[in-house]
Amino acid sequence: MMDILRCCETTENEITAFVDGTLLQDRVLKNMLQSEYRCVPSNVFINQREITESMIEIVGGWMMEVCEEQTCQDDVFLLSMNYLYRFLTTTNIKKNQLQLLGAACMLIASKLREPKPLSAEMLVFYTDHSITTNMLTSWELLVLSKLKWDIIAIVPVDFLPHLLVRLDFERLGIKAEMVKKHAKILITLCAKECRFTNCYPSLLACASVVSALCGLGWVNKYHQSQEALLKTLADIIDVQETDFMQELVQNIDQMIKQNFENVKDNKVCDEVTRSEQCTPPPGKIRDYKTATTPTDVHDVCF
Repeated sequence: MMDILRCCETTENEITAFVDGTLLQDRVLKNMLQSEYRCVPSNVFINQREITESMIEIVGGWMMEVCEEQTCQDDVFLLSMNYLYRFLTTTNIKKNQLQLLGAACMLIASKLREPKPLSAEMLVFYTDHSITTNMLTSWELLVLSKLKWDIIAIVPVDFLPHLLVRLDFERLGIKAEMVKKHAKILITLCAKECRFTNCYPSLLACASVVSALCGLGWVNKYHQSQEALLKTLADIIDVQETDFMQELVQNIDQMIKQNFENVKDNKVCDEVTRSEQCTPPPGKIRDYKTATTPTDVHDVCF
């Protein structure tokens, strides 16, 4: 009898709550739209003398890899980048402090959203011990003080459930979960691109949904109008014009093409060399293989 009743649950995957329909009501969406502007970064480079866009993209890529390997929730990386951009708008730092800033932002975001936050020791390991635990905890407090402890930021993925539940595309055979996963990938890639830093989360979420649906055949396969889709999404988030949203969709498509070109250029890199550069942390030693970006993000199958 004891063998039959034995609990076989593991902690590999966190158990999440069921979707609460109350949280998808118009009242909640309206409050989110009224609050999203509060944590949108302005000019990231206005106070910076050494930091460049390419440096931020490199550190952002590193932060994304850490969050992926530690199986963090989707919004941990997005919140981390939000903190990083907002901090840079207020404080001038040296280029050798940028990775330390990124680690501090991940530490804060994981404490806010993760059931089991990233440890300071783990983040120090991922920096190849270029920083210390004391430095990391000191910068954690510095980031919090510069952000005035205002860390409850709205990120684009927060809008996805509100948008998808209001779109009638499942009648065409397109699964909402598939659209959501594609849109999340696009939002994650946008987070480390400086050109998207001053975009409202709701607009970026809408543009990602449009790009995801188009990649799944919304226009060609299902003969639907992209303009009509933009207008529907604009009405949902109470935006009068769709021009800026259309521009965001074009920027996302351009970003995908650039990532594809970068992947093709980097195929000459030896996989063994990459695995040596990205050693997994203690306690997670396993057959390690760096994930590669697919040929086209739109073609990802889940």
